[in-house]
Amino acid sequence: MTLKFDNTTLEQLHTHLEVTYPEEGAGFLLGTANGTSRQVTAILPIENAREDAARHNRFLLTPRDMAHAEDDADARGLTILGIFHSHPDCPNVPSDFDREWALPWYSYTISRVDEGKAVSIRSWQLEDDRAAYFEEEILVSNEQ
Repeated sequence: MTLKFDNTTLEQLHTHLEVTYPEEGAGFLLGTANGTSRQVTAILPIENAREDAARHNRFLLTPRDMAHAEDDADARGLTILGIFHSHPDCPNVPSDFDREWALPWYSYTISRVDEGKAVSIRSWQLEDDRAAYFEEEILVSNEQ
């Protein structure tokens, strides 16, 4: 599976995650899917609904966030491809907590944000049996 971004969309994603630092930031990946390739054409940042004390290492999407993302994607003629979030000052690999809340088919990008600056992004997809993730390739282009 390949997840594609243009530079502008990836910059928007990382800007949101840098602004939310030192808390975890999050949002939805919107775009189109074609076979084993997905093109992210827009992001929909959300406010982290997790309680204050846990926002530094957890994020929470509410049912209202999901409904809003579905409506927004439909209005744009797009699909929710997945969810993005940050891991402030720690590796960008899925935690057990991430896996518990993940759904197969969605792409889950995790950006490492060190001292307020996004330094890397990786993408993961949950196996159908929910036992583990596999890493997706990310391609970034100058095209919009």
